[in-house]
Amino acid sequence: MILSKQTRIEKIKEIVKRDKENPFGKLEIPWEDGLRSMEVYKIPLDYLIYNKYNGRILSRTKSLESQDKKIDVETPEGKGKIEDLLWLSKVDRNEQTLHSIKTAGGQQKPGIITRDGIIIDGNRRAMLLSRSGMYDYFKAVVLPVTLEENPLEIEKLETTYQMGEDEKLGYNPIEKYLKAKGLYKTIAKREYSSTDASPDQEAVRKISEWMGEDKSTIKDYLQIMETMDDYLDYLEYNGIYTQLDGREDQFINLTRWLTTFYGEDSAKAFDGYRDEDVDDLRTIAYDYIRIKYEGKKFRNLAYGLKENHYFGDREIWSSFRDFHFDQKDKIIEEEINLNSPNLERHLNDRDKAFLELSKLGKDKSFLHENDDNHYTWLRNKKAADEPEKLVKNAIRSLESINQNHKSFSSPSVKTELKSLNEFASKMLKRSSLLKLLAHVESLLEEIDVSKSNDDKNKLMEKAKSIQRIIYQLTKDIKKS
Repeated sequence: MILSKQTRIEKIKEIVKRDKENPFGKLEIPWEDGLRSMEVYKIPLDYLIYNKYNGRILSRTKSLESQDKKIDVETPEGKGKIEDLLWLSKVDRNEQTLHSIKTAGGQQKPGIITRDGIIIDGNRRAMLLSRSGMYDYFKAVVLPVTLEENPLEIEKLETTYQMGEDEKLGYNPIEKYLKAKGLYKTIAKREYSSTDASPDQEAVRKISEWMGEDKSTIKDYLQIMETMDDYLDYLEYNGIYTQLDGREDQFINLTRWLTTFYGEDSAKAFDGYRDEDVDDLRTIAYDYIRIKYEGKKFRNLAYGLKENHYFGDREIWSSFRDFHFDQKDKIIEEEINLNSPNLERHLNDRDKAFLELSKLGKDKSFLHENDDNHYTWLRNKKAADEPEKLVKNAIRSLESINQNHKSFSSPSVKTELKSLNEFASKMLKRSSLLKLLAHVESLLEEIDVSKSNDDKNKLMEKAKSIQRIIYQLTKDIKKS
């Protein structure tokens, strides 16, 4: 049975009064703009309520509540849900801590609770103590207020503790961005926007102090979170923050690109680009982020100096962009079921299905194919002054072709081979007319008419045409 708020207040007050002269210990905490030494008491676990907006599981609770699945922590169901989320937030670390609790004498670090039993610091520890089955109390400082009585000061305290360097290591990377977003809204009384000409600098300063980061880092957090929210909106996953897992590095890079390129004045983009081109970059990047594209390869889109990425070369970018959108238009996805009993799993399955659909009946996704092809093009352009290297690479590519594959005889391949041959011949002609004639001679000598299935009359016409050309060429050489 979960106690009512008033009952919790009375029972915790009794413990504080009883043990005031003989507390379990003391803990120095930041409170009301100073460090205060406060007594630590042993509070029965039954008197405590989990904080559902605990920074460790913020993305999970926000995701659930965006589906209208409100979590009432003062019910057995709500308590059980928070305990499950806390356990799953870091299973390996929780198992280690649980083992330590069982073998090293229980809770090592005191927590912090409000006077009505809301856990401000130590939600995970309280959950593990309960799960151990060996302890029925929680060592904690009792704040002189409820959460409602001084929410901003408690937010400050919680952030200072939870976002300290030692604690950050155990957090899902996405949580710090959500924390910064929520703090900004609380302090500034409005949502953060990168288009805001006058962002609330005082809010940024406070968040910087509370999270122990530079102000520039907090601004980065806010901008990256804005990109993350836009990504979720793009996929119609609004508020489902679980879908950001495993994608932090890509969002960091994309946000930097957008900040750099918007405004149409960056020297790192192709000449004459427009903000509409940056919009395309954002959309394409979202598709790669969705499939959790490998970080280093993701950077091929727009990372670094203009000669190092696709967005730095108009010709390469246009080809890359057009192929992407042409292929993407062929994909038809199933509708999103926002009423799914396990929406996180449903959306994860949907994202995996998108990757499979992007293969379009092939063994390889068009996303990978597009990147591979244009990376080769980009690399070759960078080696433009190394013709021998490029020619050898071209030969190796041709040698890799499986000429027995059924697609090798397709009309499109024949057309491309013809174009390739014509291009190579033009290059050879420019290099040496003698080498070109020697090449033609070699080709003619290797022709075996008996193995051809082509029309004999047409072959005869071509042979006569070649004779006329050779006759005229001979006359021209004599005159020269």
